[in-house]
Amino acid sequence: MSLADELLADLEEAGDEGEDGLYTVGEEGESDVEAAEREAEGGLQDIPEEMEVDYSGTESVASIAKLRNSKQFSEIMEKIGEYVGNQNKNTEVSGPVESDPEYRLIVAANNLTVEIDNELNIIHKFVRDKYSKRFPELESLVPNSLDYVRAVKELGNNLDKCKNNETLQQILTNATIMVVSVTASTTQGTLLGDDELKRLEEACDMALELNQSKHRIYEYVESRMSFIAPNLSVIVGASTAAKIMGIAGGLTNLSKMPACNLMLLGAQRRTLTGFSSTSLLPHTGYIYHCDVVQSLPPDLRRKAARLVAAKCTLASRVDSFHESSGGKVGYDLKEEIERKFDKWQEPPPVKTVKPLPAPLDGQRKKRGGRRYRKMKERLGLTEIRKHANRMTFAEIEDDAYQEDLGFSLGQLGKSGSGRVRQAQVNEATKARISKSLQRTLQKQSMTYGGKSTVRDRSSGTSSSVAFTPLQGLEIVNPQAAEKKVAEANQKYFSNMAEFLKVKKEGGESEVKM
Repeated sequence: MSLADELLADLEEAGDEGEDGLYTVGEEGESDVEAAEREAEGGLQDIPEEMEVDYSGTESVASIAKLRNSKQFSEIMEKIGEYVGNQNKNTEVSGPVESDPEYRLIVAANNLTVEIDNELNIIHKFVRDKYSKRFPELESLVPNSLDYVRAVKELGNNLDKCKNNETLQQILTNATIMVVSVTASTTQGTLLGDDELKRLEEACDMALELNQSKHRIYEYVESRMSFIAPNLSVIVGASTAAKIMGIAGGLTNLSKMPACNLMLLGAQRRTLTGFSSTSLLPHTGYIYHCDVVQSLPPDLRRKAARLVAAKCTLASRVDSFHESSGGKVGYDLKEEIERKFDKWQEPPPVKTVKPLPAPLDGQRKKRGGRRYRKMKERLGLTEIRKHANRMTFAEIEDDAYQEDLGFSLGQLGKSGSGRVRQAQVNEATKARISKSLQRTLQKQSMTYGGKSTVRDRSSGTSSSVAFTPLQGLEIVNPQAAEKKVAEANQKYFSNMAEFLKVKKEGGESEVKM
């Protein structure tokens, strides 16, 4: 027995079990809700995706896709139609929400969507294997399963329909249509028979009908989740809320579940023996794949999934006690989630250069007293520096260094400065010389036996021979007059001279030196 025959036998047994009723009792007395949740949790997730089944030898699609004609499918769709017509009624749930019949229908409908997805994959493989005889390249050009089925139904045997086809333009993009039309003109496929074409159209119609039923179930579940779990639906959406509630075993069991386990609901278990697992995302369930988490960058999605799972746990506990039926708690939690998302995505603040803080040392006490004042006077500006700092108005200064450095001597050494007397020397700021040094310098400057040109720094060309109109040549002393003035200054205006005695007799004073 081949692998394909074993798979078909398993599917037939599953279909026969599902036809017994809408809500059946599972093994060992488990309730119908638990059985439905067990089927949704298991399903076809354990089947390896890499296992391919060849449907080219299958005659009809009805032999492999039996969900549309099953009793379970028809009963669920019929009850959904009844509840959709009575959506305007406002019924309040008292007690556990699992006892409500509409809630049980929502769980069963949510499980049915999983089976519909698996059925659509089987039909897509059937159509692909059959149509590969006519156009084998179409599978690689149109990867989406529903678009592939629609394109096969539209093209059929006539591949020339690719050009200027309005129906095909609604299914595929213009670029894809152009590539398909070029490839169809060079394909090596053969024409299909009438029976084969009829089976393909039947399979395509079944796939499109199942897809419409799935969207109808989604619309119903999303519209009624606001009645079952309004706060949970606000956070993750009605579809995701229905999925995690169905796998958890009801709203009451979901409210008892910790956030770390809630985040793992819906994680797929795949048997990838011998295949790479780099493309798999471990520990990711329905919450990770919801729109709230997927809207963030990939590096923040795991962190966001943990945050959303924690808030979903709080919202499910509020819904299990039938509080906040208007969804106020859910809106508050969602606003908190969005605020944290915005905070995570903010750019880091720009680092500013902070100035040095003010020193903690207080202001020092200023010295006072006579010695401090004398030191300030001694270190103050001298008269020479004051003259060098002064500038004459509207006059070009001469550079002291004969370069463009802008350094000049100001009014220092200039005539016509407007001052009648010579600048007075400030005794406080002039160079200080001790009295003993002053006496030594004065004794050295005294002339004994005449001055030499070296000591007196007089001109070396001066001579003692003078020409007079009366006597002709005569020998004179050119420094006699200077010596006389120097002796007078030495006697009366010397720094060494001092008053010896002062007597006051009858209003007259006598000074002796």
